[in-house]
Amino acid sequence: MDTTATYHHHYMGRNFSNISLSNDDSAAFSDCNSDRSGEFPTTSAQSKRLLVACATEMSDDLIQQLVSDLESDSIEDQKEAAMELRLLAKNKPENRVRIARAGAIRPLISLISSSDPQLQEHGVTAILNLSLCDENKELLASSGAIRPLVRALKVGTPTAKENAACALLRLSQLEENKTAIGRSGAIPLLVDLLETGNFRGKKDASTALYSLCSVKENKVRAVQAGIMKPLVELMADFESNMVDKSAFVMSVLASLPEARAALVEEGGIPVLVEIVEVGSQRQKEIAVVILLQLCDDSVVYRTMVAREGAIPPLVALSQSGTKRAKQKAEALIELLRRPRSGNPVANNSDSSE
Repeated sequence: MDTTATYHHHYMGRNFSNISLSNDDSAAFSDCNSDRSGEFPTTSAQSKRLLVACATEMSDDLIQQLVSDLESDSIEDQKEAAMELRLLAKNKPENRVRIARAGAIRPLISLISSSDPQLQEHGVTAILNLSLCDENKELLASSGAIRPLVRALKVGTPTAKENAACALLRLSQLEENKTAIGRSGAIPLLVDLLETGNFRGKKDASTALYSLCSVKENKVRAVQAGIMKPLVELMADFESNMVDKSAFVMSVLASLPEARAALVEEGGIPVLVEIVEVGSQRQKEIAVVILLQLCDDSVVYRTMVAREGAIPPLVALSQSGTKRAKQKAEALIELLRRPRSGNPVANNSDSSE
């Protein structure tokens, strides 16, 4: 992802605005690539046709025929055509442009609203595979893909939900689509997938939410949808392999006062302190970033964090962490010591209280 979030902290005239999350940090998210399902059983003739199409430059006629079959009166013909287009787009990147130019996007979008679960799944996943091509993203959005994808996120099979989340992520990489996706009802559904999905579903939901929540109104929607509860739970479970991803999503949300309040209410402070103590270097660093946002303008939260025993692991991090981790730990230690300090200079300099 191409997102950099920067947070500003001031203490005794010092500016900690370079405490930021860089693009390297967002490597915590694995990309939602083309569908990760296995290949599908096909007849020998279908297999031969697909192999020839994938191996040669002469697939235009086949693609055009498959696009025509998408609008067949036969559901089975539609399924075969959608499946083959899905695989052609998965296995050969240049086919993604050729399929779109052949007019496949609108009929594939129509399939997403099918009452047949398998047909819907093929339609969703074909759209996902087409969305991997930057040239197709704007066309997909302008052709009306967002609302059907959100519907699939609500009523689709588990695979359809996961691939719909990935497709929405791809479309959200165009800044102008983020608001439209949020207003189409995607955020609560992604929060639900984050809470109830399998591991892949949780990963895909967290990645999409990380992208979408760079827009303030989507942050508000996520907090209102109760996102802090699953985020805190995933961060507390080191066996979930979701600590990094959920923490990065939380760091994006924590700029909102209501998000910080929800974080505290859901028991996030002890979880964050534990991560600073026993997490990986990256986990420790992002936990400190969140705690800095939490403590920056609240004496109450500073006191809660200090009482949770945060200072000893922060001191250790300030001595042994990376350069960025040390800087963040030092900034947080200074903040935590302020409410307990009798230094009038320090107390008077706190313009945020």
